[in-house]
Amino acid sequence: MPFFKFKNIKITGVASAVPTEVVTSESFNGVIGEEAVKKFVKMTGIREIHRTHEKQTASDLGYAAADRLLTDKGIDRNSIGCVVFVAHSTDYRRPATACVLQHRLHIENKDCAVFDVNLGCSAFVYGVEIVCSMMQCSDIKRGLLIVGETMTKMVYPEDKSSNMLFGDAGSAIIFEKTDTDSEINALVCSDGSGWKAIVAPAGGFRNMEASREPMVWADGNLRTLYNTVMNGTDVFNFTISDVPKTMNDFFDKSQTTAEDYDMFALHQANKFILKQLSKKLNVSMDKIPVCIDRYGNTSAAAIPLTICDALGEENKGRKNIFMSGFGVGLSWGVVSAEIDSADVLPVFETDEYYADGIINSPEDM
Repeated sequence: MPFFKFKNIKITGVASAVPTEVVTSESFNGVIGEEAVKKFVKMTGIREIHRTHEKQTASDLGYAAADRLLTDKGIDRNSIGCVVFVAHSTDYRRPATACVLQHRLHIENKDCAVFDVNLGCSAFVYGVEIVCSMMQCSDIKRGLLIVGETMTKMVYPEDKSSNMLFGDAGSAIIFEKTDTDSEINALVCSDGSGWKAIVAPAGGFRNMEASREPMVWADGNLRTLYNTVMNGTDVFNFTISDVPKTMNDFFDKSQTTAEDYDMFALHQANKFILKQLSKKLNVSMDKIPVCIDRYGNTSAAAIPLTICDALGEENKGRKNIFMSGFGVGLSWGVVSAEIDSADVLPVFETDEYYADGIINSPEDM
């Protein structure tokens, strides 16, 4: 497993945006039954999610977060040397959504490296590693990472395993080179043999014209080939075995212990899994902030969203934060960094979307 140690690079801004529409778990009583909803809430801890409207995308949420962050910090937008968008929920098959974001954010510097990375639950961890690697090996002084997902658009309404689980969110993170003693460590892993554990079978180039008829899957749930299919057992087993092992490997490679960290910002898969990881790491739940109860599993945005939810409302000083994302791929990893809570903005809501990005005819070009 590759381990990265980045010197004199720090995170100087974190912002997260969610849609305004709130969907409560109780609103599904008529779909799956009141008892099933109560059981779901008890297991996952999810009481509500935020859901995008039809025209709103992950890049809209990421744009809103990045725009507010750049404005709030008074950053010269042309000082951004790279824009990396990490998500499955891209705007188009081509071009890269990051190119659209560069344009929308008025980053007119043409010497800016701009591209997408196709990852889900591990998006933030891999994104940190990618941006920091680029900065460490180049003259880029400031980088922008944008992550986000609109998972609710990929769920079949009658899928009892997923219709209350996923929420939508987008986040932006700014990195800067610094003369002060600053360090970011990262470790990333993957196991491609588990690629079927979480998959949307149709819509890509492997199966572009698949049937859109709902089908009953092995778990008894109704879905189309265009919806997210998840093998909950495989994902759970991976999460409580490979993930904590990697976390302990990270402690060894970084020569740290759990006691060295003020906060553990973990992927918000569900509350039961967070409690299992707490036990395996011997870390009190007091150090593991939980926001899945109000936002659901937001995939790529879960870690920065958790940080904004925990630190954005008030200045709580500098925090040494252990962060881990894990899921679809299978792909997972760990990153650690010291973040000043003064650089973390509160979570905010938006319905904004990019009207000029909707192309329905040649006249829209």
